[in-house]
Amino acid sequence: MQKIRINGRNMSYLDVGQGPVVVFGHSYLWDSVMWQPQIEALSKQYRCIVPELWAHGQSDAAPASTNTLVDYADDILSLMDHLDIEQFALVGLSVGGMWGTELVLKAPTRVKALVLMDTFVGYEPEVAKAKYVAMFNTIEQLETVPPAMIDAITPLFFANDAEQDNPELVAGFKAMLAGLSGEKAKAIVRIGRMVFDRRDTFDDIEKLTLPTLIMVGAEDKPRPPLESMLLHDAIHGSEFVLIPKAGHISNLEQPEFVNEALTRFLAKSVA
Repeated sequence: MQKIRINGRNMSYLDVGQGPVVVFGHSYLWDSVMWQPQIEALSKQYRCIVPELWAHGQSDAAPASTNTLVDYADDILSLMDHLDIEQFALVGLSVGGMWGTELVLKAPTRVKALVLMDTFVGYEPEVAKAKYVAMFNTIEQLETVPPAMIDAITPLFFANDAEQDNPELVAGFKAMLAGLSGEKAKAIVRIGRMVFDRRDTFDDIEKLTLPTLIMVGAEDKPRPPLESMLLHDAIHGSEFVLIPKAGHISNLEQPEFVNEALTRFLAKSVA
């Protein structure tokens, strides 16, 4: 891992491989390790950069100046400027797709191709948002994630049969949640509120003219396929791929399928 100082805080990031640059945005409650299968496959021909979201992985808590996903897009542009990278492709899953879209809207000439995975850039539905806010309030109060909440959160991230098909993956995620405590837990909650209080950029995405691939796990619960289909309909010329037997963290549940789709898309979209 490497680190960069942005607005008084350290952001950690991976920088692996050589060639055209591909920036990866990971999911909320995950970190750069989430992209390991894709880095292994793609770093042979691309320079893969994976910033870790504030309060995730080895990154510090968010700076006081970062209060929205628009602000975070600015932070990533600061990283790209620091690395002297003018143009890049962007692959974002979940919140990675949300801030990734904000970055494209902010600096359209810098992003050559966009992959949106298991994400949605409209408002968070009110019923779901209320449920998440209640969880955040509890975590902030207790400064930990109680066992019952871990059991409620975990199934949201995986396919229906994940406990038997990917037991180590599920167990690792549960262990990570159980290990959150104190200031780290509160810093994670602050990022969660940014995610679910995001602005509605759905009307803006009609302006996107870059090559765009939209992928979603067929069994994604928090970001169901219908949302990705709406994105596909709104972004002219975009491609849509449904990932079988995958939930929200589709790239880890079906890595070979996702790697093939990314390889195919990037080969024709990124010089």
